Amino acid sequence: MTESQTAFELLLDIDRRCRLLAADLPSQETRAHSWSGIGFRLGEHWYVAPMGEVAEVLHEPRCTLMPGVKPWVKGVANLRGRLLPVIDLCGFFGHELSTLRKQRRVLVVEYQDVFVGLLVDEVVGMQHFAQELLARAALTVDEAASAPFIQGQFNTDQVWQVFSPFALAQAPSFMDVAV
Repeated sequence: MTESQTAFELLLDIDRRCRLLAADLPSQETRAHSWSGIGFRLGEHWYVAPMGEVAEVLHEPRCTLMPGVKPWVKGVANLRGRLLPVIDLCGFFGHELSTLRKQRRVLVVEYQDVFVGLLVDEVVGMQHFAQELLARAALTVDEAASAPFIQGQFNTDQVWQVFSPFALAQAPSFMDVAV
């Protein structure tokens, strides 16, 4: 600090130099062309749910079994004083749930009057894709049950099916849990 500079002037000079060296934030245009979602696995298939359709991700909670419901209904769990029905998504689609309990997670979905947890084999965190890579889904025979809820796919090093929990929450077959 020179004798002619006050402490305030020195801070202004430091601020000016920092702004000159600072990296710019990504432009709005760059962010508008990217797509983000929560990646998860069901068996050998990889899915990604849009960010706005998953309220939170939980470890598999303890569930209280319910009588008179279909086998894919795991039961209800207490989530901060709220009853959360937990659905085995693999079972709903007619597949086996992974035996590796440690990796299982629950995707909490809150859509209109539906509050439900979807039990999946594994959650692999946020996935980001270039919007222009979104393509029409080419489903295999064993994915036919999930077809109404698939809104496309991203082909990167692996195929990521875009799965809509909100579409699932509106399906009459999903809401029909009684035996």
